[in-house]
Amino acid sequence: MEHRSRFVKPNATYQDVIDAPEGMIAEIIGGALYLQPRPASPHGAAADLLLADLLNPFQRGKGGPGGWWIKAEPEIHFQGEYQNTFVPDLAGWRRETLPVYPVAPYMTVTPDWVCEVISPSTAKIDRATKGDFYAAAGIGHFWIVDPLARTLEAFALADGNRWLRLGAWGDDAQVAIAPFEAVELSLGDFWLGD
Repeated sequence: MEHRSRFVKPNATYQDVIDAPEGMIAEIIGGALYLQPRPASPHGAAADLLLADLLNPFQRGKGGPGGWWIKAEPEIHFQGEYQNTFVPDLAGWRRETLPVYPVAPYMTVTPDWVCEVISPSTAKIDRATKGDFYAAAGIGHFWIVDPLARTLEAFALADGNRWLRLGAWGDDAQVAIAPFEAVELSLGDFWLGD
């Protein structure tokens, strides 16, 4: 059975996020509450394995330059016309952007990089709705990982509000992609076997 993201209610508040059913990811996008179930195995594995490959070199400085905070499924609050609450699959903050990791249940500082691991049920929201919002929020880099198609697409912010596609890679490609180009990643490590 395929689980779909579903629009739940307009004019949502943070209380709606708090009251979301257990096991659901709740986000407020443009003032509307969206719910989706926790990810399935291919999705979760791709996110976990990418996180593992980034943590040592970029957060811990082991085998790489360090200088980042990287987190899985952070709740990020964006200010604006609506109280937007996003939960990207992965997000990263340069230490210059976030010198001290906050002791709080959610983040309020805009990340420098976000990654969405898409599924057939989340692709439209992740690519269009969230992708457009991330650009408008000034996030510098946006990656989209599709574990079923075995691809990674990378984008960099251009002209302050639109995405410039850096490229797309698939299968077992060895890649070094901004903003993490200091270390080569092996995409084949992220996909569950057939």
